Order: sequence, then structure tokens, then C-alpha cells
Amino acid sequence: MSNAGAPKPAHRLTVALGDRSYPIIIGSGQLSNSDELTSWLPGRQALLVTNETVAPLYLETVLRSLDGKHTQTLTLPDGEAHKTVASCEKVWDCLLEQRFERSCTVIALGGGVIGDLAGFAAAAYQRGVAFVQIPTTLLAQVDSSVGGKTGVNHPLGKNMIGAFHQPRGVIADTSVLTTLPEREISAGLAEVIKYGLIRDAEFFAWLETNIDALIARDEQTLAYAIERSCANKAAVVAADEREQGVRATLNLGHTFGHAIETATGYSSWLHGEAVGAGIAMAAHLAHSMDWLTTEDQARVQKLLRRAHLPVAPPAGISSQRFLELMAVDKKAQDGRIRLVLQHGIGHATVTDEVPEATLRATLDHFTGGQ
Repeated sequence: MSNAGAPKPAHRLTVALGDRSYPIIIGSGQLSNSDELTSWLPGRQALLVTNETVAPLYLETVLRSLDGKHTQTLTLPDGEAHKTVASCEKVWDCLLEQRFERSCTVIALGGGVIGDLAGFAAAAYQRGVAFVQIPTTLLAQVDSSVGGKTGVNHPLGKNMIGAFHQPRGVIADTSVLTTLPEREISAGLAEVIKYGLIRDAEFFAWLETNIDALIARDEQTLAYAIERSCANKAAVVAADEREQGVRATLNLGHTFGHAIETATGYSSWLHGEAVGAGIAMAAHLAHSMDWLTTEDQARVQKLLRRAHLPVAPPAGISSQRFLELMAVDKKAQDGRIRLVLQHGIGHATVTDEVPEATLRATLDHFTGGQ
């Protein structure tokens, strides 16, 4: 049975992309917002893609909201290890077996893994069909569900196979966060903290004051953090949809974090945990280049720790292995590693001018010089 209640007044944001603009609906009980959800579907057919963890909690609620539509469901295994082309093939098999037409809609009900792979499947099926995001983790609500990045992992690199495919809309139901494990809340907070670090110093200061309430899942505090994060993400995406410039700053901590995920086989660390450690590593590197003061580096470390996030990578990844994996990154250009680094709290830039010796010194600091 669903834990999502009746819809309450919601906050509404818009990702402004001209004729491809779409809304983000944030509020409690929004899984039952049938009028909003069905208005985004261009045709009668819908495929609802979810996972084995989320389905028992929320599948029936969303199906009731889709009453009157010809809806099929596909439940996939849970976890980053299943964010693969093979999982996408299961989505395509279902669409083809049920003879879904170009007017169909793929609906992602789950965390970032389900959103990314269902979105990629929608982008490729008949060269692109409608797509709706219903994120059920904090991380997905504040980050991966917004912006149109879809894709799957490869054993040699994270998110290296994908496409830009904007959703018709995003429903972020805050009531579903009550069922998340504590690790998932902390993982989501890594992306929340990121927005304060790269472009919103006022929000970072607010997080320093309110991080304990967020960990405790205070509903109003969470709703504000989600709305502020989505507003930051929407503004960046509207300015740079396909990551030709400022959007790359949204990857603060991700080059280090993706290397951690790849090195560990996408199995032991959540994405947000890897990003948390990556943010700490980026802050150390920025400090070593005199871009971040000692005081601000300490603020970053302290907030990450208070959010129950790791501030160092797992043992066993050598500096050389980090360098090899960081070179296989979407931001890499002309064979050079490009990193997102802070210039104080609230400002970030993408640079390929970090001296190799300086980068290696940071990696040696965290790996013990392996």
C-alpha cells in the first residue's frame, strides 16, 4: 500500500526551454495528482518503469492516477549495477511487444537509475517518445530528474552512453522521502550542498543552519531545499541545455566521484556518497591552488560530515587509477582532464589548467600515495 497521501498545495517551477519547457511539481501527496500527470501524456499508451524496491510502495498509487490510460508496467532490479544497456533492452522489448506507438509515454517511477535508463530508452525508441519523471529519492528529486540528461553506465565509465531528452514534466512528491533509508537522504544532500557551493552562497549558509532538520526529514525544510535546488538546476539548464558552458559546473565533485563509482564496480557506494567524497577532494585541490581559503575548505568538510557523507574515497584506489578513470570523463577535452573547482563559496569554474603535479598531490593526500 502506498505511503503517499492526498495531494496538498504544491510549488511549481518551470524549466524554460522554449517550446520544450516543462513544469516541476513539488509537494506532498503529488503521486495522486492525476490531472497534472495525465495532462502530460500525448497519447493513450503509457509504460510505467519502476524497480523492485519502489513498486510495492507506490506503483498502485500512480496506476490509479493513470486511470483511463492504456498502461503497462515494467519492474526492474534495484541498484546502480543495473543501469545498463541490457536493462534498456528490457524497456524496448516491452514497448515493442505491446506495440507501443510514437504517441506513447515512458514514465519513470524511482530514483536516478530508473530515471536515467528509462529516459534513455524513451530517447531511443522510435527516435524519441514522450517521457515523464516521478523521482522517489531525494537525489533524483533535486538533480537527476531535472535537465534531460539520460543514459546508462559502461564498465569503463559512468554515464558514457546516453542522450539529452527532456521530460514532459517532473513530479517530486515529498511524502515519499519518509520511506528512504538514511543513507539515501544523505546521498541526496550531496547534490543539495553542491548547488550552494557552485552558485548560491546564501543557500549554503542556510544549509549550515538547517542541515540537522534536513537529516531529521522535517517536511517544510525538505520542501524548501528541494525547491531551491530545482530552481538552481532549472536556471542552469535554461542557460546551457547541452552542457557547452556553465552547465558543466553542476558536475562539482563528479569527476572524482565517477572514478570512485567505476573503480568500485557501481556496487558499494551510492552516487551521492561518491559525489560527497568528490566534493571534499575538489575542495582540497581548490585550496591547494589558492582558490579556496582554509576557512572555506573547513566549512565544506564540516557540512559534508554533518550530512553524514564521506569526505574521502574508499581505500584501495591508487592515485594512478584515479587519473586513468578521470581521463574517461565526459568533460575531458583534447586528452586533458577538466575539473570543476570552487572559487570561494558560491562560485565555480571548469578548468583544464590544473598542474598535473598539483592534482597528483591531492590524489596522494587521499590515497596515501598509492
